Amino acid sequence: MRRRAWVLNGLVLLAAAHATAGSIAGELPIPQRPRDAITGSQFARETDGWPDGERQRAAASELARGNLPQSLRQLVPVELRNEPAAGDPITATIWVMPDYLAIGRDDDFLYVPLSWPSATAVASGFGCVVPTPKMVDAIYRQSQAHLEPQPMPAGPQMRSVAYAERHQQMIDAQRSGIPLGLLIAGHKKDVVLTDRLFDRPDRVAIYGWHRLDGRPIQPLSTVHGVRYADYSHGVRLVWSQVRIQGAWRSIYDVLADPTFARLLNYEGAIRDPRALMDPHRAAIAAESTPAFSQVAQTAH
Repeated sequence: MRRRAWVLNGLVLLAAAHATAGSIAGELPIPQRPRDAITGSQFARETDGWPDGERQRAAASELARGNLPQSLRQLVPVELRNEPAAGDPITATIWVMPDYLAIGRDDDFLYVPLSWPSATAVASGFGCVVPTPKMVDAIYRQSQAHLEPQPMPAGPQMRSVAYAERHQQMIDAQRSGIPLGLLIAGHKKDVVLTDRLFDRPDRVAIYGWHRLDGRPIQPLSTVHGVRYADYSHGVRLVWSQVRIQGAWRSIYDVLADPTFARLLNYEGAIRDPRALMDPHRAAIAAESTPAFSQVAQTAH
């Protein structure tokens, strides 16, 4: 019965979350976690062996109904800076989730790899975007705790629940003693926003997984199809408002503005970032895209 409810109610729940969007700095408009919500380990058991599409819908539904740890709900400020060739340096402050999206409660949660359609649906529903590579780098530099990347052997099993659980256990062991709610980074690659996706709506972009010396293992890549997600991928939400020199602006407007975009993005302006974050656009692309390619099976 739960499986049927997940599949049928996912879009309704996401729409409801979007309808209540409207945040203040530091806190996301996420529903309270239901008393009957399952834990991360229960989600893993119940969805083990499911087709990827059904598991993605289940994950998106759980997140939309507020089934995520309390420690993820309070956003953390991160500062970015740009020094134009002419003029004074410009600073911006974004607010980010302290860790990657996970299902469950603080004492039993599971990081959930999300495909691009699922990531855009959840992010948009909560009034957020995914970060750009420049944001990912700034988040890593300003994190209060850095974890060492722990790659696992490549292969089709990378997409399995078993791999996600095993990687979770490795991360949990490494982060022992680090309080929840602190800004933490290094343990996942980020699903990111890039102008490259404007020409390749059938792809997902990933970046990061920084070593302890600050160098990312994963350069910006769009090798994977839009439906692809594996154990190494994480989705960190960024609030859709940014503060620049004391003034509030839409992060979408800034990313599209040739004058200010480099504050937030190495590439400069992104063509229509709202369209790139549109879950309907991503869903349409997913309908005509294979779940994964031979390249995606073997690539980290």
